[in-house]
Amino acid sequence: MAEAHLSPSPAATPPPRPRDPLLWVAAITGVFALLAGWRLGTPSIEYFDEVHYLPAARDMLAAFETGTGAYRNREHPLFAKELIAIGMWVFGDNPLGWRIVPWLAGVLALFASMRALWHVSHDRFATLAFGVLAASGFALFIHARIAMLDIVMIAALTLAAWQFAAAAARPEQGRWRLALTGIALGLALGSKWNAIPLAMAPGLTFFFARLAAGRRRLFLSRRGAPVPGIRLVEAFVWLGILPLLVYAATFIPGYWLAEPFHPSPLAEKGLIGLHEEIFALQSQLMTPHRYMSQWPQWVLNTRGIWYLYEEVDGAWRGVLLIGNPLTMLLGLPALVWCLVAGALRRDPARLAASLGYAASLGLWLIAPKPIQFYYHYSAPSLFLLAALALACSDMRRLPYGTWPAWGIPAASVAVFAFYFPILAALPLSGGDDYLIWAWLKGWR
Repeated sequence: MAEAHLSPSPAATPPPRPRDPLLWVAAITGVFALLAGWRLGTPSIEYFDEVHYLPAARDMLAAFETGTGAYRNREHPLFAKELIAIGMWVFGDNPLGWRIVPWLAGVLALFASMRALWHVSHDRFATLAFGVLAASGFALFIHARIAMLDIVMIAALTLAAWQFAAAAARPEQGRWRLALTGIALGLALGSKWNAIPLAMAPGLTFFFARLAAGRRRLFLSRRGAPVPGIRLVEAFVWLGILPLLVYAATFIPGYWLAEPFHPSPLAEKGLIGLHEEIFALQSQLMTPHRYMSQWPQWVLNTRGIWYLYEEVDGAWRGVLLIGNPLTMLLGLPALVWCLVAGALRRDPARLAASLGYAASLGLWLIAPKPIQFYYHYSAPSLFLLAALALACSDMRRLPYGTWPAWGIPAASVAVFAFYFPILAALPLSGGDDYLIWAWLKGWR
């Protein structure tokens, strides 16, 4: 009788907590790192927007080495270009030096995005499926192999998402993880202004979660989601003030960027004056570009960009930026499912995937930038793939749903393998060879 009295009842036993898939996350990241780093120096020429950012990085190096260097590419903040310059300083002004930082950023983005989804969902299957879908989704792979700014911004945003989700999942670590969130948000803003709507998300999430709790001491209460133990006023410091301070600090090297007899525009105009110039440059009318596109074309994956298609390094080579034709379309109903299911269940993971997609895409519905390109869809597409991974996890609970749930990530890898020659700039036969992959008119 005593033993029966002491043994816990089934109702009192908590459900088993899923095991952290950290090793599997590391394995998927490792495979991606090897694939993205293979032949990283090919092509050996500057291609697509590298022709804008590499000269800017060279002038940064010149400014520190000789005291003279022009302030180029003023329409974007400095941080991503500073990192590219560091890569060139360490490895030389060569293809490896140009692209080593974007490669590291792509690897970090994949790892951090999987960790973010794990902490917000505690769903092993969805976390690993998302890693496979993101690694084979084309955009992350391509931008990990080219010296552009977007991949540094995405790496910083995914790092912020990881730390914010971990702070909510482990409140005892909340303070330092929120501080890391704020630092990462500042670095994302310092890479590209496209980060603005997502950089606001953690702070707004914290505020509305506390507001919904109906606390009388809204600003000073330590109780309630998303991070118990942290007051709203303290969260404002980590998620509001700290990102702006870090962002401002990324401009410090700009004071040394000056040509002979011409002061640095940052020293001359000040930080606010320089930002007025950045906004004007971002908003100015530009010459129409053959690859420009609008957000409906991104959503439907009907307009791509040939980053490269020419004879280089002894062969014809191409790099086509489109989304994975399978998962970009399957992800659309998954977003709707996550929005509905997230609202009904009050599920933070599904709401984050759907609302994050809406926020990052919504920027381009109102942005004053007249010329837009498919690479602006890189951040929204990660949320789309997270929604698809969560939908696949839900699908496993349906009759006969196991095969599609596993089959979609597997099929994504198969499509990635088919397109690999024009994702990794492998040798082609030239001529109309690109038509093997460019099925739509907008992909040509």
